[in-house]
Amino acid sequence: MPSSHSSTPALALPANRKEVPPQAHTLPYLDLKAQFEGIRDEVMQAVSRVLESQKFILGSEVQAFESEMAEMVGVGAAVGCASGSDALMLALMALGVGPGDEVIVPPFTFVATAGSVARLGAKPVFVDILPDTFNIDPAQVESAITGRTRAIIPVHLFGLPTELDPLLKVAEAKSVAVIEDAAQAIGACYRGKQVGSLGHFGCFSFFPSKNLGGAGDGGLITTTSAEMAGRLRVLRAHGAKQKYSYELLGMNSRLDALQAAILRAKLRHLGDWTEARRRNADRYRTFFAQMALQECVQLPVAPPHCFHVYNQFTIRVRERDRLREFLRGRGIPTEVYYPSPLHLQPAFEYLGCRAGQCPVAEAACREVVSLPIYPELKEEQQKAVVVAIADFHGAAK
Repeated sequence: MPSSHSSTPALALPANRKEVPPQAHTLPYLDLKAQFEGIRDEVMQAVSRVLESQKFILGSEVQAFESEMAEMVGVGAAVGCASGSDALMLALMALGVGPGDEVIVPPFTFVATAGSVARLGAKPVFVDILPDTFNIDPAQVESAITGRTRAIIPVHLFGLPTELDPLLKVAEAKSVAVIEDAAQAIGACYRGKQVGSLGHFGCFSFFPSKNLGGAGDGGLITTTSAEMAGRLRVLRAHGAKQKYSYELLGMNSRLDALQAAILRAKLRHLGDWTEARRRNADRYRTFFAQMALQECVQLPVAPPHCFHVYNQFTIRVRERDRLREFLRGRGIPTEVYYPSPLHLQPAFEYLGCRAGQCPVAEAACREVVSLPIYPELKEEQQKAVVVAIADFHGAAK
């Protein structure tokens, strides 16, 4: 398993901390232009190859990308689709999930995790998260399983794998499927195995902000079952194995050849980008320690049996909103993933959930903030982030 633990120089501080002026708004939260400049020729060649072929829907580019992804993840098959959201829905559809069924999901995640369940007429059952990893709490999952439970969807949030062993154990005992939501975690590993290879399905997103992002939407499902892979390929193409012959009620969710070609070009760089993100995470940890901010800031955890890929570097602080405003004045962008838990969103009001039902997730929504972590982030930019946070907390003398 790769690692990244480069040495980080001491944080050089200005002589007079109170005279640090606000910075211009020049630090991006994510710099896709910088990424593109390093791979311009490869991407443009991939796009030209598709344009010359004039074959845009599925075809050889998609097949090649599916094969490369299956090999990387370590599964028998990978099936491309139109988005990460569709990947979740297609996995559920392949299982036959529908009205009357229940699917266990965390409330602290993107809406697609629970939305894919609800759109099929099934009931999302929210189970609270752990306060350190922000992933679903395995200890609470077993008691949430009923005779109607068809699947559990653990989310590998921010690039950190969920604690899968206990989930897989209870799922097997209860004959419940496990669908890994790996939208933010491509390349992450749990006990030496790639996420997306441990459950019945792995669902990936290639939204541009992901560690492997396309030039638009795209998704993919991994599975070790040849039968399920075949079913997924039918479902993504309107339910037809042959033209105008519909075996299943499917949907239009095909990965475009242009997206597949671009993703193939970028996939070759994913390992280097992942190492750069991990290096930047190490730098943040060093700088936060040098500024003695341990009492003010909770940093992301990285258990030794998990390989974290840092789609986000999410910290936890009191007075989160005031900190964000302060950082904005220094030209430092931040994001909040997520400001409100799903069980309290209006779209799920019909479920009758209440405030206090998932207290850990609700508290996280008030306190989390994500800092820039993209591979091209420079050391001096990270220093500026940490110094600004220290200034806010009055830690600098």
